[in-house]
Amino acid sequence: MFTGIIEELGEIKAIEQQPDAVRLTIGGNKVLGDLKRGESISVSGTCLTAIEIDDKSFTADVMHETIRLSGLQRVEVGQKVNLERAMTAATRFGGHVVQGHVDGVGEFVSREKSDNWDWVRISVPDELMKYVVMKGSITFDGISLTVNEIDGNVIGLSLIPETLEVTTLGYKNPGDLVNVEVDVMAKHIERLMEAREQG
Repeated sequence: MFTGIIEELGEIKAIEQQPDAVRLTIGGNKVLGDLKRGESISVSGTCLTAIEIDDKSFTADVMHETIRLSGLQRVEVGQKVNLERAMTAATRFGGHVVQGHVDGVGEFVSREKSDNWDWVRISVPDELMKYVVMKGSITFDGISLTVNEIDGNVIGLSLIPETLEVTTLGYKNPGDLVNVEVDVMAKHIERLMEAREQG
C-alpha cells in the first residue's frame, strides 16, 4: 500500500530478459536507506518486490503480464521512474490510498506552461472513466493527483513546480505512456452496488 507521494526519481540502470519475466535494476538514493529484500516498492505506480539491494540500486522481477498491462512495456535503460516505498503505520498520509495495481495505460496528451505551474492533459481508457470524478483522486505513474477537468476521456491536471521537479510528469511528452490507477474506493462502491442489485 502506498500514498502516491513520490519520494524520488529513480533511473532504469539495466534490463535483463528472463524466460518468464524481466529483471529491472533501478538506481535510487533515498528509497534505498531502509529498503529490505522482499519489501514492496512502487515503480511509476507498479508495485514491485525488491529482491537485491545495494547502496546505489535495487533489482525487481516483473512478470510479462505486468509489463504488457502497464507503461513498463516501453521501459528503456536511462528512463526516469517514480519511486515510493510502501507506507507504514507512522507514514504521513498526504495523498490517497494507492495499491500499486495498474488498472490501465493512459497517454500523455499535452502540456501548457505558465510561470508557476503546468496544465497537463492525459487520456484514460474509456472503461476507467466511470471511476473518475471532478476534484476526486486519481493516480498517474504512482502520483496521487486531483482531477481538475474532465473532457470525454481526457483528464486535466494542474501540476505545481514540486510535482514537476520530483516526478516523471515533469518530463513526459505527448504520446508517452502513463500508468493509471483509479481510486480503489470507487471500485469497492461499484462492487457493493452490484451485489445489492443482485441480492
